[in-house]
Amino acid sequence: MQQLSIIYTTFNELDIIERSLESVAGWSDDLVVVDSFSTDGTAELLESRQDVILRQRKYVGPSDQKNWAIEHAKHEWILLLDADELVTPELRKEIDALLALETIPQDAYWIGRDNHFMGKRMYHTGLAGDKVIRFFHRDRCRYNTKQVHEEIETENISVGWLKGRMNHYTFKDLDHFLDKTRRYAKWSAQDYGPKTPRVGLYHLFVKPLYRFFKHFVIQGGFRDGKEGLIMSAVLAWGVFLRYGYMLAGRLTAKE
Repeated sequence: MQQLSIIYTTFNELDIIERSLESVAGWSDDLVVVDSFSTDGTAELLESRQDVILRQRKYVGPSDQKNWAIEHAKHEWILLLDADELVTPELRKEIDALLALETIPQDAYWIGRDNHFMGKRMYHTGLAGDKVIRFFHRDRCRYNTKQVHEEIETENISVGWLKGRMNHYTFKDLDHFLDKTRRYAKWSAQDYGPKTPRVGLYHLFVKPLYRFFKHFVIQGGFRDGKEGLIMSAVLAWGVFLRYGYMLAGRLTAKE
């Protein structure tokens, strides 16, 4: 039986981290949480748990934090989670079956996520096919350098699919969604800046409008009711903010 390292990266996750930890309780002797000096009591909670190895590290970016944690993992196979992700019993059983093999056939595995927003499971609004690579070999996989939606680089590795899924509670409430969207817009402006030499009405009006149409109409957000409408509108606002931050930064630089 191969052993498993479980990694979290956190900052101010007091309201959700304990639920996620319970979903992996008793599974690994290398359960590591890399915390970015939380101020809400998260670190104190983690310190009180005997099953958690807490490491404090200054936050530079999501990929940097995760890649650092991967390099320090004790075991070759890693399950990397966010604090708002809960492992289902089915997923846990499936990973155990792979760990029991003499050789695990792939380098990494996609895991599907069931997303929840404002107390409701979201079946549409662009979330139906949500997936992430979270179970992978330590020595063959690293995250790309994106500030937003960072992911394991899949070039030159083999990637499979797991049938088991995770429950994802990415937005605690509307205020959290708005704050997270604003933060992601700033980071996204860094990713898109080199690709966008000029910001015009197309970026500030057409692209946000299309993003709303895409989520609410094409991807069936209207079928998720008022939650789908709110999510579609906020995601479109995030696109507007991305280019707004980009434009503001360039105007400030000229002054």
